[in-house]
Amino acid sequence: MVLSGANNLQNHKELVDKLNVFPVPDGDTGTNMSLTIQSAVMEVMKESNTTIKEIGKAASKGSLMGARGNSGVILSQLLRGFAKAIEDKEKLDTKDLANALKQGSDTAYKAVIKPIEGTILTVARETGDFAIKICQKEKDIKKFMEKVLGEANRSLENTPNLLKNLKEAGVVDSGGKGLVCILEGAYKAFIGEFVERNIQFSEVQEVSKNTEISTDDIKFAYCTEFILDTDKIDDSKMKNLIQNHGDSLIVVGDDSLIKVHIHTNNPGIVLQEAIKYGQLDKIKIDNMKIQHKNILVEDDYVREESKEMKEYGFISIAMGSGITSIFKDFGVDYVIEGGQTMNPSTEDFIQAIDNINANNIIILPNNSNVIMAANQAKEISDKNIIVIPSKTTPQGFSALLAFNSEADSESNQKAMNYALENVKTGQITFAVRDTSMNDIDIKEGDIIGIGEGKIQEAGKSIKDVTLSLIDKLVDENSEIITLFYGEELNEDDTNELRKEIEEKYDDLDVEVYCGNQPLYYYIISVE
Repeated sequence: MVLSGANNLQNHKELVDKLNVFPVPDGDTGTNMSLTIQSAVMEVMKESNTTIKEIGKAASKGSLMGARGNSGVILSQLLRGFAKAIEDKEKLDTKDLANALKQGSDTAYKAVIKPIEGTILTVARETGDFAIKICQKEKDIKKFMEKVLGEANRSLENTPNLLKNLKEAGVVDSGGKGLVCILEGAYKAFIGEFVERNIQFSEVQEVSKNTEISTDDIKFAYCTEFILDTDKIDDSKMKNLIQNHGDSLIVVGDDSLIKVHIHTNNPGIVLQEAIKYGQLDKIKIDNMKIQHKNILVEDDYVREESKEMKEYGFISIAMGSGITSIFKDFGVDYVIEGGQTMNPSTEDFIQAIDNINANNIIILPNNSNVIMAANQAKEISDKNIIVIPSKTTPQGFSALLAFNSEADSESNQKAMNYALENVKTGQITFAVRDTSMNDIDIKEGDIIGIGEGKIQEAGKSIKDVTLSLIDKLVDENSEIITLFYGEELNEDDTNELRKEIEEKYDDLDVEVYCGNQPLYYYIISVE
């Protein structure tokens, strides 16, 4: 049921991504939730988990470490609460399932500082409450699950009535849709209609065209090895059975044991095929893209680990080689590739934390969808972690400028948090669908300007939209305008724009840097 639910979400991942309220090209809720539950699947499949408690615990642990984005963190908490509720059960009836759904919802709500109704939280809560309501009378699990699934869909369809932004955009909540996909897949497995994955899955989405860290040559991401103990199939038949799922296939038989090695994008499916014929042992799954790239951008992007204990260490999230280099120049120890389109997981933060020798480690998420994963890593780690809730790259830079190496950690935290309020952020990108927001009619392909988290401009010209957005961001207190240009633009384009900005705002300093970020033509900072 866990694997079928994960497959069903993966099959609908792009649909969930497109439900992003903003019509921008970086909707990633489906991707984040899919990566999160895939991490749970890997943990479930890694060992011979045979009891309800073991399966629940493995799913909880895997999703916790693999959680990406706000939706992924919430999903990990739903699984955590569910697993806790069933940890002493040998089998589950409708009452047990209802209590598990309810405890999952309660756990997720507690993990969110300011829960917002009309989101995945609402769908989880209303589904859990409904399950509690009917579990006493409905003892047939199939009928129970059908009714619960119906309630989940009803709750999802109602989300636009609870959240104005959803109604304006004409979409249901993307996180709620992801949760419904998982529940539907789990139900189908229960009734014997296991959901197979119908598209290839790769855990690491390419987010940069930088050839120095490209993993394009890795066609199949997962190096999968295991031993099958069987008397039902020989090595040649086993080879024929799984050869279409990848390459670098080696299948060697010895008596009743078959050793299998394959590079695949679907290790779960390979393992499921094998387990039909016997017991699995020595399961080993390595992500070769992560091994190659290791999420943490190394070499040119990462400072060598300090062997001596120092007072402060820094972790920052960045998209684009130019922005990453600037963070490095600020003294950041580890820059994690991510942000828009690819949110780092809790485990990515833990890996970075473990490799920094410092009494205080300061994390700059630089994205509102990354803050929860950073805080989850803080809870797991036994080091002194300070998460500065920076929501944008300019906020991250502003926080670093406020840092004082001579001050204590409490003073620095206050100063860096205060600095977040002294910078305004603008972003220039393009629309991926028609919509209407903030009384602005937007057509697919339009250039859109996002200022302080709201769409404020739309048009056909990058330059015109950028100038208009800057005009809205600048006020009487503004002193500096900074432009970070993306990978689709060059310095000449930006310098022409810079001249117009300097002529219009002759009393302000205007700075230009190569950000090399994807999807966003410009990231604008106004201080």
